[in-house]
Amino acid sequence: MYALNDYDYELPEDRIAQKPCRQRDLSRLLHLNRVTGSISHRVFCDLPSLMRSGDVLIVNNTEVIPGRLMGRKDTGGKAEVLILTYADGQTGRKMTGEFVCTCLIKSSKKNRAGAMIYFGHGLRAEVLRQSGDCYDVRFTCDGDFDQVLYQVGKAPLPPYIRRQPESDSCEDHGDYQTIYASEKGAIAAPTAGFHFSEELVNQLQDMGVAVVPITLHIGYGTFIPVRVSDIREHRMHQETYALSRQTAEAINDARAKGGRIVAVGTTSVRTLEFSASENGRVMAGAGHCNLFIYPGYRFNVVDAMITNFHLPRSTLLMLVSAFTGRDTVLNAYRQAVEKGYRFYSYGDAMLID
Repeated sequence: MYALNDYDYELPEDRIAQKPCRQRDLSRLLHLNRVTGSISHRVFCDLPSLMRSGDVLIVNNTEVIPGRLMGRKDTGGKAEVLILTYADGQTGRKMTGEFVCTCLIKSSKKNRAGAMIYFGHGLRAEVLRQSGDCYDVRFTCDGDFDQVLYQVGKAPLPPYIRRQPESDSCEDHGDYQTIYASEKGAIAAPTAGFHFSEELVNQLQDMGVAVVPITLHIGYGTFIPVRVSDIREHRMHQETYALSRQTAEAINDARAKGGRIVAVGTTSVRTLEFSASENGRVMAGAGHCNLFIYPGYRFNVVDAMITNFHLPRSTLLMLVSAFTGRDTVLNAYRQAVEKGYRFYSYGDAMLID
């Protein structure tokens, strides 16, 4: 249960989705009963038939920034920069015109302190120092940083999507975003939310399901590889979160009345569990979440979750295994492979209840 190898599985490469379903709510939905292990195969627009009046659906409203920047170093070499902590520097950015944040930098040679990287449109960055795999970087530009970033930056697609972001047949800046994204700051999307259309959200609300937001700006912590053989030794990087008083009240009221709390995505699960007491009462607040959920964890808030199919050996698969049981989850994954489900960010979904 605690060995990293326990969370491995075989996945043919052609099961990794390279583009999204053209109509969001027509992706496939595997419905897994975590008590009995029974599985049914549906379409995501069937979700209202699996929800109940009085349920609360928790969505992560983080917005993915175009944080992948292609530049050249002052030595002439190419450098690819990925902004990791955009959300933490918004106030200082507005006040000083500079933006100091943590980044990943990919280049052919080591990035020394003081090195400059140029991206065009007057945007430049100075490497301040290295910290582990990451770098502290100071950005400056001629004009408004956010406006320039959205001109020169690209959608930070995951590495298993083996193509460049497109601007014609597949608008990644729009596709790699949920319809309710409103709070800028993530380097990756809460992909379980991709399957919701405005029509589907309206249908759920009309039947008495409350749809309420939390924010967790997905950063390096969600995707950093687990490098220890005993998963209990893994440490999550912290990510910025916010949970409003209105959302906390909606959750606590629903629980008091017997309604289910249905989290959309592992990011919503972690935010809710991080914000809850042992009796399941959720507290409003904002700060940094570094909760690592793996088998043996006792859930205090979440009754059901909607999630995509995750990478082998990932903390996300470990979280789902904690919620459902490792053997049950891996059996569902095997069936999904056999049935031709599409995996990972642009892939299909599961409802686990």
